Amino acid sequence: MRRVVIENAHVATVSGDEYPGGHIVVEGDRITAVGPGPAPSTDAGPGEVERVDGTGCLATPGLVNSHHHLYQWASQGMAVDGTLFEWLTTLYKPWSKMDAEVVAGAVTAGLGWLAKSGCTTSTDHHYLFPKGRGDLFAAEIEAAREIGVRFHPCRGSMDRGESQGGLPPDEVVEDLDTILAETEAAIDRYHDPSPGSLLRVAVAPCSPFSVTRELLVESARLARDKGVRLHTHLAETLDEEEHTREQFGMTPAEYMDSIGWLGPDVWLAHCVHLHDTDVKRLAETSTGTAHCPSSNARLGAGIARVSHLLEAGAAVGLGVDGAASAELVPLAGELRQAIYMQRARYGPTALNARQALEMATLGGARCLGREDEIGALAPGRLADIALWRVDGFRAAVDDPVVALAFGPTPPLERLLVGGRTVVDGDTLVTVPQDEAARRGADAQRRLMRLAEEVL
Repeated sequence: MRRVVIENAHVATVSGDEYPGGHIVVEGDRITAVGPGPAPSTDAGPGEVERVDGTGCLATPGLVNSHHHLYQWASQGMAVDGTLFEWLTTLYKPWSKMDAEVVAGAVTAGLGWLAKSGCTTSTDHHYLFPKGRGDLFAAEIEAAREIGVRFHPCRGSMDRGESQGGLPPDEVVEDLDTILAETEAAIDRYHDPSPGSLLRVAVAPCSPFSVTRELLVESARLARDKGVRLHTHLAETLDEEEHTREQFGMTPAEYMDSIGWLGPDVWLAHCVHLHDTDVKRLAETSTGTAHCPSSNARLGAGIARVSHLLEAGAAVGLGVDGAASAELVPLAGELRQAIYMQRARYGPTALNARQALEMATLGGARCLGREDEIGALAPGRLADIALWRVDGFRAAVDDPVVALAFGPTPPLERLLVGGRTVVDGDTLVTVPQDEAARRGADAQRRLMRLAEEVL
């Protein structure tokens, strides 16, 4: 079993102490030791130990991206001044023409970009499945395997088109029976609940304004029967609240609560417009929230009540959201965005650097039900580790965690996923970095060609 030993780094465990000049020992896919000073001596033979000098570096748990739409890499830079609903109605048209080739290229580039920003685990909420366009879900899973990050794809769905009072055009929605059958098949084929799993599937109807009540109820039943998690968008904009009040006579959170969609197996994206009773209820039910500050700002949606959720004891993770609503946003950059936006609204003590780092690691792990495996640096945890360069110009900041959270994203010296190197010297190595970027650009060009007939 190969060992990796990281020494001389500032180790931020997130779950416990920090160790300036500390060490981390990895054996196989697990961390076996973390602590101050040099690593314990080993009897491993030559070539069995890889030693990594972490001088000038900050070691953190790998970051967890708790909400994303990877296919959107192929539609960045569109509807740049629209609200969420305006943006969606513009982009539904090209999205309706995407195929498996577009998805594969977009996911390769999107996950490669995330890995370069310290992400070792990413979700993906894929909710559009145009007919006759290939197996989009399989395409993204294969791309994730190539990149080598831990992947939680969410089989999304929409069954409430314009003719039923929903937002999406009818041609991009599926019928209930098809959704349930395809979702169950995806779980049976791909979901791996075993310890250390690289692939777990969640059930994820898109949003209260694009799905029927029946789909939400049946999706929850299916997920709980299969022992997988539930995910959806919620309370992202005031438009959504007005829509939900008009349709159901309740706030979005109240509506989801009324149909059994709050609980420890649920995490919700955005939750920008929550009332005091909503915040309390999310905490009481151990429902997680994926906070996406850049996307919320880009679409003018507002600032989520993250500090209030954390104070109430709710699980809160960070997400970059779709690449088309937060162009080229690095996951590590969302630490600063989250801090600055909370402080802009609630004052300079609303969120600090270590709270933001915890959201990006252990908070995301809690949302995914994996807080016992990822999100912290401790013996027995999976060896998902980010090693950041905080020397050079960044050395003027005495606190390495502040340098990471408050400044621009530092270069990534090394990224390990289950002990395997995915990024080395700030360069993606599992798929050649230039090739991953090219695949993303090719996906964008292909989608635009396919979309010409509807634009």
